Amino acid sequence: MHIRLTFRSPLCRVAPLVPLPEENQMPSLATTYFDAAIDLLERLRDEEVDPIDEVGAIVGRALRTGGRLFAFGCSHSSLPVQDIVYRAGGLMLVNPIYGPGIAALDTRPTTLGTDIEKLPGYAKALLDNSPLREGDVLIVVSVSGRNAVPIEIAQLAAERGATVVAVTSHEYTDAVESRHPSGKKMKDFAHHVLDNKVQAGDAVLSLPQVPQRFCALSGVTSTALLHALVAAIITDLVDHGETPPVFLAANVDGGAEWNAEHLAKNADRINYL
Repeated sequence: MHIRLTFRSPLCRVAPLVPLPEENQMPSLATTYFDAAIDLLERLRDEEVDPIDEVGAIVGRALRTGGRLFAFGCSHSSLPVQDIVYRAGGLMLVNPIYGPGIAALDTRPTTLGTDIEKLPGYAKALLDNSPLREGDVLIVVSVSGRNAVPIEIAQLAAERGATVVAVTSHEYTDAVESRHPSGKKMKDFAHHVLDNKVQAGDAVLSLPQVPQRFCALSGVTSTALLHALVAAIITDLVDHGETPPVFLAANVDGGAEWNAEHLAKNADRINYL
């Protein structure tokens, strides 16, 4: 509905059309998505800070006593890992483990990665060719936690003496069946679990005209969890008298020189160069 305001004075012109809000107008779905994200982030703040601080202290102790920190995820679950690796403001000591075909979304055809992450035995090949050893910490990200590769990489890393931290969704993984012969999920082999709180299926928006839900949230919440964990690790290192090596933005003057100096100083704990 529009209303036209007309003024008779010769000093005034006809005003433009002024849109009036429709009755019972629904909020934008973009607003709904932001609201859903904020709701889950608030839950993470209220429910996951204690587990995050606990894991941060465990990682900090490992780093202070000769251990290293590694992180792994398949496909979209590799993206939160990549967001804390080799980036401005990030801890230099986060070492990614990438699996060919499942490292991100650069595999062609893209559907191949969906099949590779279900392959029993592939995780052993990845760990056999990684520097992971007893005393290290491995973060494994998998929202559903049901596929063979994240399950086996958590299992094998624990068997090899590493501390395993799972980033998953309790609600999602509890709602699906394992695709591994053991019948177990990734979190069953983890020493610690951080819950990203997304629902089964991940997507949160819906419309009557669309037969399935759309717009996922796990990327937001998993990434937030990992950055919060980095903050907890840095806090622990500082509390124990260490100056954590943190990347300065390469686009800030002096950033490249700073980063090169501190990467060299911590070369014994960095495996991605």
